[in-house]
Amino acid sequence: KTVKQAGRGGSRRPCAAYLRAAWCRFDGTPCRKMWKMKRWLVLLLASLFAVAFAQGELRTPQEAALEAAGGEELGGSVSVLGVWGGNEQESFLEMVRPFEEATGIDVEYTGTRDLNAVLFTRVQGGNPPDLAGLPGPGQMAQFAQSGDLVDLNEVLDMEAFGNQYADTWSDLGTVDDTLAGIFIKASVKGLIWYNANVWEERGWEIPQTWDEMMALSEEIAAGGETPWCEAMESGAASGWPGTDWLEDIVLRQSGADAYDAWYQGELAWTSDEVRQAWETWGEVVGDPNMVYGGVPTILTTNFGQGGNPLFTDPPGCYMFHQASFMTDFFVESYPDLQPVEDFNFFPFPAMNEGDPTSVEIAGDLFGMFNDTPQARALVNYLVTPEAQAIWVERGGAISPNQDVPLELYPDPIAAQSADLLTSAEVVRFDASDLMPEAMNNAFWQGILEFIQNPEGLDDILGNLDRVQQDAYSDQ
Repeated sequence: KTVKQAGRGGSRRPCAAYLRAAWCRFDGTPCRKMWKMKRWLVLLLASLFAVAFAQGELRTPQEAALEAAGGEELGGSVSVLGVWGGNEQESFLEMVRPFEEATGIDVEYTGTRDLNAVLFTRVQGGNPPDLAGLPGPGQMAQFAQSGDLVDLNEVLDMEAFGNQYADTWSDLGTVDDTLAGIFIKASVKGLIWYNANVWEERGWEIPQTWDEMMALSEEIAAGGETPWCEAMESGAASGWPGTDWLEDIVLRQSGADAYDAWYQGELAWTSDEVRQAWETWGEVVGDPNMVYGGVPTILTTNFGQGGNPLFTDPPGCYMFHQASFMTDFFVESYPDLQPVEDFNFFPFPAMNEGDPTSVEIAGDLFGMFNDTPQARALVNYLVTPEAQAIWVERGGAISPNQDVPLELYPDPIAAQSADLLTSAEVVRFDASDLMPEAMNNAFWQGILEFIQNPEGLDDILGNLDRVQQDAYSDQ
C-alpha cells in the first residue's frame, strides 16, 4: 500500500516501513498513573489507537453522510462556529463538502480566533450556533452545567461510537453522565520543529535533556545567531502557545501529580513547582539573545507563521515549539517542503536523563447547542471514519476514530507523532484546556505580561492565584 509523500498532490511511496516503526512498540499495555477531571480519568494510551487498522474498506463520505442523515436529503442549513481559519478552515470545509452534496444541507461555517468571547456572547444572548467548536473540556463543562449543550447520548449511534472511539475520548466529553462534546481531531503537543537540512549541515545532535537543548541554544546564541522562534498572536486567544511551554515544563520538571493538582486548582500558581516552570521558560523567552525578533515579534507573529524563519536563508532561528498540526502551516507557507527531508521535530526533552518519557495531547471538541435534524445529521457524520479520513489525508490532524486506516496519513511526520503517543510513559491532556474559562483566559494574559516583563513574575503569579480562588469556587 502507498501513501502520499507530501500531502496534496505529492508522489506516492510505500508506507509499510515507517508505519511498522511507528507501531512496533504497541503492546496493549495501559499507561500508568493518568489524570482526573473532577474524578480520575484513566487515559489508556494504547487504546487511543487500539484498533488503528480499519475493519474492511471505508464507505464513501457521501454514503456515510447520507446514513448520518437517516437516508434522507434533508435540505436546510446548519450553523457552525469554530476557531479554524486558513488551511485548517479549508480542511474542515473539504471534510463537510460530501455531507452537503449527499444531504442537501448547507453548512454555514464562521471562523473566529476569539472563540471564547463570541461563543459566550451568543449563548448568553439566546442566539447560539447549532454546533460549535468548544475551547476545551473545562469550558465545555461550564456550558453543560448551565444546560446549554444537547446530550449527544440521545443524538449519536452510541453503539457505533463506542466501537470506534476509545472510552477516554468519551470520558473527556462527558459531564455528569451527559455526553456534551465529541472530538473530531487530535494533536500531539510539545514538539520542537527544526529545519532538517540545516541541522544535518551543522552536525547537531537531537537534545535528549533540557540541559542539552539549552547548551545548544547557548552555542547558537554565542555564534551571533538566534536559536528560537516564538509566536504568541492568536487574536483574543493570544498567549496560548506559551501555556503549552509551561505545561510541558511542569509535567517534566515536577511530575504528573503536580500537573494534575495544578490544572484542578489544587496547586497554587505561587507554589515552588509552578514558579520554577515559569523561571525555566524564562531562560528562553526572557533572554533577548535567545528569541528571533525580540518581544515585538513574539507578540505580533501569528502562531501559524511562527516557524517560518526556520526556512529563510540564512535561517532566522533553528528551533520552534509547537504541536503536530504545524505540518499544515509549514506546507501552506512553503508548498515545496518535504516532511522529514526538509522539516522534522524532536519531542520536548526530559529534564534529566532517565526521567520517564512524557507527552501532552489536545483535541478539537464540538458541542451541539440547537437540536435540529440538520445538526443531528452533521454531528453523526463528523464522528465517522469517512469524514475524519478527509482531514487526515490533507495533513495536520490525527483522528480519534480508531477505524481511520494508518495508511491514509500523508507523511512520516504523522506516523512519528503516533509513535510518540504509543511509546510515552506519561500522557496528559492540555492543562489550560481543562481549566475553567476565567483561569484559562488569565493564564493567556499572564503569558503576554511575562514576555514583556519577566521581572514581574511575582505580580503575575499572585494575580493568577486570586483568579484561581474565584474560578474554581463553583467547581
